[in-house]
Amino acid sequence: MTTPDLRLGVLGYGLRGSLARTAHRPGAGSRVTVLADPDPACRARAERDMPGLRTTEDHRRVLDDPEVDAVLVLTPDHTHAELACQTLHAGLPTLVEKPLEITVEGCDRILRTAHQTGTRLYVGHNMRHMPVIRLMREVVARGEIGQVRTVWVRHFVGYGGDWYFKDWHAERRHTTGLLLQKAAHDIDVVHWLAGGHTETVQALGDLMVYGDLPHRRAPGEPKHEDWYTEDGHWPPHTQRGLNPVIDVEDVSLVNMRLDNGVLAAYQQCHFTPDYWRNYTVIGDEGRLENFGDGPGAVVKVWNSRRSGHRAQADAEYAVPAAEDEAGHGGADPLLVAEFVRFAREGGPTDTSPVAARMAVAAGVSATASLRDGGTPRAVPALPEELLTYFEKGQMR
Repeated sequence: MTTPDLRLGVLGYGLRGSLARTAHRPGAGSRVTVLADPDPACRARAERDMPGLRTTEDHRRVLDDPEVDAVLVLTPDHTHAELACQTLHAGLPTLVEKPLEITVEGCDRILRTAHQTGTRLYVGHNMRHMPVIRLMREVVARGEIGQVRTVWVRHFVGYGGDWYFKDWHAERRHTTGLLLQKAAHDIDVVHWLAGGHTETVQALGDLMVYGDLPHRRAPGEPKHEDWYTEDGHWPPHTQRGLNPVIDVEDVSLVNMRLDNGVLAAYQQCHFTPDYWRNYTVIGDEGRLENFGDGPGAVVKVWNSRRSGHRAQADAEYAVPAAEDEAGHGGADPLLVAEFVRFAREGGPTDTSPVAARMAVAAGVSATASLRDGGTPRAVPALPEELLTYFEKGQMR
């Protein structure tokens, strides 16, 4: 007998509305039945993208709808705690887009509510499903570079001016900072590859470019129709229609010490012309590095000593193509599939609410450090009862 589609409610249809579209596959396991967004333009776009969809401006109608089995929370970051706690109290398995929240307190509130209600909680850290990340993790797990000792990440955000300085992302009150909003992905991956969580951070950062650009929208003015184009708006001084308020950093550098002794570094820049991530993982028997992070990318491994940067690697692995290339190199369909299975059945998942919380905690602490002249900060630990509950797979 065919299993009926999991009926999904969606809160929010902004930049991550793409995840709702990925999840809307009538007859293939899941379909979006109702969506809430306060913006009528967003609702109209959702209705065009998913014919037959019902929409509302009131998120509570989604929670009360009898044709909703689970919920995707895709709203701006600072709203996650309030909305996710409501969906969890309603007994609806919930996917919260990353970052889990913009404060440690908000994250812990969500985890505590999931614990108290027993409702299943899932966090949208889709990079754990990206082929390049999974390949690097497999190389590490096979022991090809020995025990991981240090991880370095360079994050080139080529479309930063379009995606993060033209809307709510540009304001601290909505994001804490881009070091949290963007780096939550990469910090989580660092933790996953290194097998630990950050316990101490030290960071530097600044608003070097976008803070000086004068072409801002007026307060209340909507984003321009051409706010993003694939090959336009470069270099940064050609940007128009920036957010009226810009008070987050556009470049940041972070050093991390993990609880297992691994040292890690992360660098993020929003005014580079290219957009990709470069990881270097060094163990006590070799190192790996990815060259590209999408189709055509490779991961190289060095195990023998040599001189010269052009020397051939000891091993080279092509990043495998995803079965479905839609959404972050095929990661989004895999993320949705895992959530649908988890919402129905429970069980282990590659994503982790604990890891999501620890990535936010590291990002929050690093942001506090860079705004305090680089003073080292301790990352707050998760309460033991919550750690135990989620490590047991959300089973009582």
